[in-house]
Amino acid sequence: MASRTSRLLLRMPKLKTTLLTVFLAAVVLSQNGCSSLFFFPDRTTYITPDRLNLAYEDIYLETADGETLHGWWLPAEGDALGTVYFLHGNAQNISSHLLNVAWLPAEGYNIFAIDYRGYGKSTGAPDIEGALHDSETGLRWLAQQPATANAPIFLLGQSLGGALGLTLASEWVQRNETPELNGVILDGTFSGFRGIAREKLSSFWLTWPLQAPLSWTIPDEYEGIDRIANISPVPVMIIHSVRDGIIPFHHGQALYEAADEPKQFLQTDTPHAATFIIPAYKNAVLEFLEGS
Repeated sequence: MASRTSRLLLRMPKLKTTLLTVFLAAVVLSQNGCSSLFFFPDRTTYITPDRLNLAYEDIYLETADGETLHGWWLPAEGDALGTVYFLHGNAQNISSHLLNVAWLPAEGYNIFAIDYRGYGKSTGAPDIEGALHDSETGLRWLAQQPATANAPIFLLGQSLGGALGLTLASEWVQRNETPELNGVILDGTFSGFRGIAREKLSSFWLTWPLQAPLSWTIPDEYEGIDRIANISPVPVMIIHSVRDGIIPFHHGQALYEAADEPKQFLQTDTPHAATFIIPAYKNAVLEFLEGS
């Protein structure tokens, strides 16, 4: 597993980083490449669905390469209108991201959320290839469940989860996988792994010279801006805040411009990954789900 020092770079804009910390981060990154920039997991359980009066089931999935993934299945209250597959951001685990989707069962939607390898109760250590594999493992499990038969399936990804979900959805559509996705929602998502890594590295003078060589350690097939058009004709909703201090607003704009129709853009005004504290933004997402 990559060191905690290297993972600090995703949060550097908000940190008063000492010269020594930056120097150590630069050394670690020069040895390990950029993959560790995207993952900041922990194994603490912050909250469980029952604390929010939500029914749930623990789900454990085996990956083809021998890891065990943990997830939560949250059934809709009453008759289900569909299922939302939720891919969370880069920090902590599903228990700290639960509030982002805890409101959806009351609106009639099942929720399935997983932790990538190395997060929460999932085994292993995270990297880009592994997390992409894990996101597909979760969707394949979901596609086989009786509760999702003959009902819409949507993908909701936030931040890193949006980048993973974008890649997954583009491949799912291009391979004509079944069941078909009915809609994809990307909230606070960066336009490419290489691009955001280069931005973060260029923010500090000591890591500035490393931005090009280290970003090139990331395979170029994972750039969302090159893949998002392949999700069409599945509807895409891109959400991005003008006040996002982690993933700048221009990333959402770039993804929207690169996407093919049908597409929607929801400009918000909240901190990063805090979209659903505002009722109007929840309603906009519900309208997208109902219309897709």
